[in-house]
Parts: sequence; C-alpha cells; structure tokens
Amino acid sequence: MEIGFYSGSFDPFTVGHLHVTKEALRLCEKVVIGIGTNSDKKRRFDKELMKETIEKVLIREGLSNVTVITYEGLTVKAALDNNATLLIRGIRNNYDYLYEENMAIINKQFSGLDTIYLRAGDFGIVSSSMVMEFLKNGVDVSEYLPKEVLEVVMKSKV
Repeated sequence: MEIGFYSGSFDPFTVGHLHVTKEALRLCEKVVIGIGTNSDKKRRFDKELMKETIEKVLIREGLSNVTVITYEGLTVKAALDNNATLLIRGIRNNYDYLYEENMAIINKQFSGLDTIYLRAGDFGIVSSSMVMEFLKNGVDVSEYLPKEVLEVVMKSKV
C-alpha cells in the first residue's frame, strides 16, 4: 500500500494544495498531510488551527483517506513515523523543481523514500504568501482558498 506524505507549512492551505492532495490520491491509497515548520518563515496561522481547518475541507471533499498531522523537525522523520512510502511535493514552476530536486536527493539518501512531484494545477501560480499579500491589499482571494480556509483567513488580523 502506497502512503504519500505531503508536507508543507500550508500557511494557509490553498486550492493548489488541495489539487495536489487529490492528485496524490490517484497514486496512493492514503495521504498524510504534514504541517511542518519552516525556520525561514514566520507562521501566520497556528498549526493546530490550520490542521482543524484542513480536516474540515477534507470532510467536505469526501477525502476520508487523507489525514492531517503537525510535526516538528525533519520531514523525512515525520514521514517515516507515519509509515509513508513516498514523499509528495507540489511544484508550481521550474524554480520549485530545482529546489525540490535537491531536497529529494538528500531525503532519499537519509530515508530511502522517493519523492514524486505533482503540479499544483491551474492555481500553480499562486502561493500562500501571494494570497496573503493580495488580502492585505484588498484583493478578493476567494478563488484561491477553500471556503473553510477563507473563513479562517478573513477572521484573522494577519
């Protein structure tokens, strides 16, 4: 049974992230979404709040074979702790690919897990940071976020 581990900060979780999750389910019987900490970025939303919000999205979408966890430390350790057989990475463009390919090589050496790349779909040009920048400047972001995430984002003072 293939178990995919899809990691990220998901700060916030976008429709691109949802698309990658659905695509991963075409290849894996189960997907674990791992909300990690990127030491280069300050979190905008509490990880537990985003976990609960993503779980609501998954319920609405009928994706019962996806679970959400939060973790600290190395992604590959969290993946192995959750019995993952593959690492899932969403890519938006060639810059993402170059970064992710370097990480995939290191992760393979460290854990033995292969990484598969999935395009973020039609919303691949949109990042979580871009969504938040749009929001700060009064741009409607409703097409970029699942409705449950949009509600959380709109309530925040971020």
